Amino acid sequence: MTVSRRQVLLLGVAAATASACTRPGSGTAADPGPTTSAAGPGLTPAPVSMAMHVHASFSEGVASMDTHLDQARRTGVDVVWWTEHDFRQQAHGYRSAVGFDGMVEPENGLDWTWAATRSGAVEAAEGTFVTDPHSPDEPGKALRLTARGPSRSWGRLQYEGNAYNSTYSTSIAGTTLELDVLTESVGPDAELLVEVLSSYRPATASRPAGAYTLQYRVGTQQGRTTENGGLLGVVASRAQPGWQRLTLRLTDDVAALWPDLVAADAALYRLQLAVRARRGATATAVVDRLRFVRTGRDGQQSLALQADLIQQYAARYPELQQYQGSELSLVRHVNRFGGTAFLPDYGDAPPRKDTSLKAASAMVDQIHAHGGLASHNHPLDDAYPAPGALGAMIVDTGNLGADLLEVGFAGDVEAVTQAYDIAARNGIFITATGTTDDHSGQDWLGRPPRWVTHAWAASAQAPDLVAALAAGQVWFADPAGWRGALQIELAGRPAMGGVLVTRDSRVPLTVSADELPADSTVDLVTGEVDFAGSGTPVPAISTVTIPSRNVGQGRVELDFQPGAGRYLRAVVRDGAGTVVGFSNPVWVLPEAPATGVPAQRRL
Repeated sequence: MTVSRRQVLLLGVAAATASACTRPGSGTAADPGPTTSAAGPGLTPAPVSMAMHVHASFSEGVASMDTHLDQARRTGVDVVWWTEHDFRQQAHGYRSAVGFDGMVEPENGLDWTWAATRSGAVEAAEGTFVTDPHSPDEPGKALRLTARGPSRSWGRLQYEGNAYNSTYSTSIAGTTLELDVLTESVGPDAELLVEVLSSYRPATASRPAGAYTLQYRVGTQQGRTTENGGLLGVVASRAQPGWQRLTLRLTDDVAALWPDLVAADAALYRLQLAVRARRGATATAVVDRLRFVRTGRDGQQSLALQADLIQQYAARYPELQQYQGSELSLVRHVNRFGGTAFLPDYGDAPPRKDTSLKAASAMVDQIHAHGGLASHNHPLDDAYPAPGALGAMIVDTGNLGADLLEVGFAGDVEAVTQAYDIAARNGIFITATGTTDDHSGQDWLGRPPRWVTHAWAASAQAPDLVAALAAGQVWFADPAGWRGALQIELAGRPAMGGVLVTRDSRVPLTVSADELPADSTVDLVTGEVDFAGSGTPVPAISTVTIPSRNVGQGRVELDFQPGAGRYLRAVVRDGAGTVVGFSNPVWVLPEAPATGVPAQRRL
């Protein structure tokens, strides 16, 4: 390959050449090839692919661990880091009771709100909050639901509960619902329903992929059955005279209805109360005293619930490694990777987010105190919507003290890249990662963003992965757009993420990028390291773009000129110019910055 003199000056190199070089054991998009190996003396570790920001049944979405593991298998990912929202996993400040005193009902200053809807053919459908009758164990009002069904098919009136910030949506593990009901008019064609909309799962046991629902019917029937292709689980019970208390043991019912599933891996995503009727019948029922009874959630207890689920799935997905991370979410969101698993103690404070930089930095300190790495998550937000402001904040706070920054996330990757370059310009040595932040688990490859982070690690064991992350020996990529590998080497040694302090005027660097699509390009980005400070929140970069035909499954050899201090990173773009791969930089500096160079990054 020939590079023009202008390109040479922009890039800070004296020469550039390309030569064919395929990494040992490299695979194809259909076959990613080997993913783990111990690195012997003089050998480059094999890449390990990681889904680093994943939410399942302990968070507020419809995803199950099962569906995420299925997607990881389909995508060719080796490691899943579970990063449930900490306060949701603990059910900290979660709703414990609803008294049915109105459409909006506060508890500890946080509102519960009902939303009424109708479906099917229905007449005289009405929900009314009444003072009489009400549960003998609950003062105040109750909710009377009534509906007439004129058709042969069911029509229904339903009330769906919504809590502040979804503060009842979490795993059903250790959860029982209690509800007092008075069935005033039910029969074969008129019923009271309590529905728990639950988690999405992959196709299994002749059932299609889809979201599962538990439906409790109070009328004339008794027993358990499944409908709707097996995705609707029905628990029917006969109505009793007077007030009766329904005690709904959710995990037990899932286990009984679908014995092939890991029962506790299911969310209480949404709760609905309804009456339904058909064939001219009228259903009328009064509901009162709703209670959420949760066990195994105090302090660190929910970590054991999660660990048990991980162990059960290890037998079903033996090729995948699973690790407990956490998203600490009542501050500017930060993830924990590695170290000792813990959940913060929020005391009696309500589940409201403290967006201050001080609170986020203190949480990062907690992560470090437990021996883990901290990630600054989805950094573009209402407080820092522009890359300049975000970059300045990262410089001023040292990235909140966090080790990692989600450059590849659901927002504008190009904008976060600018902020990252501002930090790199100022000698802020942080590892760029890519994430999915997925709460549904339904289609990783079809749902952008779909970043997977790859680590040049000695194995897929957590300590090796954490070491690679801390050293910056990672790149992230879009598996739907590119499945090759990125590396930067210094005199034949892995150097990506590293910092070389040298007075040499020229340094031999090699950028390798293999399995490139025919229409793709590789950007070689050089940035000045001049410690301009947060008062100059702009990158200082130059870019040379190389067509894939000049790189192939190969490498670019560079005689890098660090001058007064520079860094080099690589970006792979598809034919449309979209980023599909992003490497961490190597920094080459004439002297160490005043803050020093972390030991794991020294070259």
